[in-house]
Amino acid sequence: MSRATMTLHDATVPSFLQTLEAMQGILERGLSHCRESGLDPAELVETRLAPDMHPLRFQVISVAHHSATALQGVMTGNFTGPPDLGPLDYPALQALIAEARAKVQAVTPEQLNGAADGVVNFPVRDRVMRFVGADFLLSFSVPNFYFHVSTTYAILRMKGVGLGKRDYLGKLRLKAD
Repeated sequence: MSRATMTLHDATVPSFLQTLEAMQGILERGLSHCRESGLDPAELVETRLAPDMHPLRFQVISVAHHSATALQGVMTGNFTGPPDLGPLDYPALQALIAEARAKVQAVTPEQLNGAADGVVNFPVRDRVMRFVGADFLLSFSVPNFYFHVSTTYAILRMKGVGLGKRDYLGKLRLKAD
């Protein structure tokens, strides 16, 4: 692929997949830390970086939402805020990321690129924000995706999980020789 001909699919899906895979590893490391330290995973699920921030549970839901659901939003023309999934436990959060990864993998270049110039309606309170599909992903969902991944990472680090930058980056897409 020439970088001059990069498509919306090229610019989003591989990076979503790389980071969702990294999130699976980060969450697994968090669970291993709980087993080793005696920390209750339910405590991790409700941990916040600050009192006015959402807990880990919301961060993980938002990672799934701003990847798999955002891609669906571009393809359907409609996006809403993250759903209230109720009190999810740690394994349910792990399953949510695995499910998001599978949904992102299923998006074809034709589906996403064909919707790149379409309109995405995003109702917020008493108004509707309207985006062009590509702008919705690149200016709204991608930044939100990485914010919530970073916040998940930060919460787990704050609770003593031994994570490093390599865990956050995941498997790099290196040039084959």
